Amino acid sequence: MTRNREAAKTLFLRQAGWDAAVRRHLAGDASARRYERLERGADRAVLMDSPPGAGDDVQDFLRIDAHLTAIGLSAPKILAAEPAQGFLLLEDLGDNLYTAAVTKDPAQEAPLYAEAVEVLLHLQRAAPPAPVPDLSAEDWARSAGFVLDFYARAATGAVPDGDDFHAALTTLLQTHADGPRILILRDYHAGNLLWLPDRRGLARVGLLDFQQAQMGQPAYDLVSLLQDARRDVAPEVETEGVARMARGLGLTVADLSPAYATLGALRALRILGIFARLCLVDGKPGYLDFVPRVWGQLQRNLSHPALHGLRDLCGGLLPPPTPETLTRIRAQCAPSR
Repeated sequence: MTRNREAAKTLFLRQAGWDAAVRRHLAGDASARRYERLERGADRAVLMDSPPGAGDDVQDFLRIDAHLTAIGLSAPKILAAEPAQGFLLLEDLGDNLYTAAVTKDPAQEAPLYAEAVEVLLHLQRAAPPAPVPDLSAEDWARSAGFVLDFYARAATGAVPDGDDFHAALTTLLQTHADGPRILILRDYHAGNLLWLPDRRGLARVGLLDFQQAQMGQPAYDLVSLLQDARRDVAPEVETEGVARMARGLGLTVADLSPAYATLGALRALRILGIFARLCLVDGKPGYLDFVPRVWGQLQRNLSHPALHGLRDLCGGLLPPPTPETLTRIRAQCAPSR
């Protein structure tokens, strides 16, 4: 952090009345954002530091936050904002992330995930805010090119020709996942959800990290939730989650399954590429530890009969993440920043 950035942060906190608070590092993530927990006597808040020009715009967070709050969901209240500097002071929703709650009591996994699916159905029934990005099926297919540019290149030493890959994925998306758009939050998983038992109804599910929300397909956030890159979701919880979503959409599981598999493959391909890039470019090799799980999710999605053509293409383009392959990628990791 530069001295000027720290001075700007101190000024923001002073103007918000929190300059005397005790500050503790709370979290960072795959982006340039950083978070601090502030304690001022019995009061607590969270400082989001999102440097301008680093990929995210806090105006997006503010717009989506306002929308989620307006429809009765638990996004953090905004206590103070300086969008031009990339600083937000947020309500502290606590530490009871889904990951922690389920680790503490595994019996809670099924009911907590059921509530998370109900939140998605509620979100999708509400008119979305504007403006929100809306990518075409071809755009989404192109975004999966990360897997060729970073994962395949690091694993094999060359970027394979992706024309047939992109064409096949575009056709699959157009066929199975290109209907009327709804708002998706993009990173809807256990690490970004909190359980708030003192609240009522769907407000018991706290929401974080939604600034990249955009228009998309109903099954996309469902895949994010049930095919988590960072933790194994119990198979019966995934099965019930898909069935709950299908019922809520007025569909059968058979109706929903091609879209679920197609978007699951798309997301897994993107994540494989992103995690490889985080190692190669950003010096974050820890993300490679999740690659075998994501690879397994990809293979499950590709086993759907509708995806047999893409399965064959991926088999020829992408080597499995064997220990030797991951060691090869890890050896190319950039110096830690």
